Amino acid sequence: MLASFFAGAADGDAVKNPLSVHVLNLQTGTPTAGIAVDLEQKQENGWVKLASGTTDDNGRIGALFPAGKILSHGDYKVVFQTGNYYQKIKQPTFFPEIPVIFHVEKDGDHYHIPLLLSPYGYSTYRGN
Repeated sequence: MLASFFAGAADGDAVKNPLSVHVLNLQTGTPTAGIAVDLEQKQENGWVKLASGTTDDNGRIGALFPAGKILSHGDYKVVFQTGNYYQKIKQPTFFPEIPVIFHVEKDGDHYHIPLLLSPYGYSTYRGN
């Protein structure tokens, strides 16, 4: 039975894709749908946009890294467009966007970046 669980899990985009994000609303204790998220990579001439997505009903983007490419050693930035989200729900916020810069040490690893969000504060960490 465990073998079938792992075989099924290997078929999902989140398993194949090296980068996922998750946004939870600390004010309501619920997932935050509808947040636009950009992924950028630091290169010689500055930050270069690689991909974009929007959190689903569970507050997740399971596959943020471009398909068919390898997440390689270097610095990356995930930018959560929180100002647009709060404007849509007609609530003020202190943070119009939240950039999270992280370093990829080892090619082939999976990186999960959760964001715990409220209008006037946030927290993030490396998830699994």
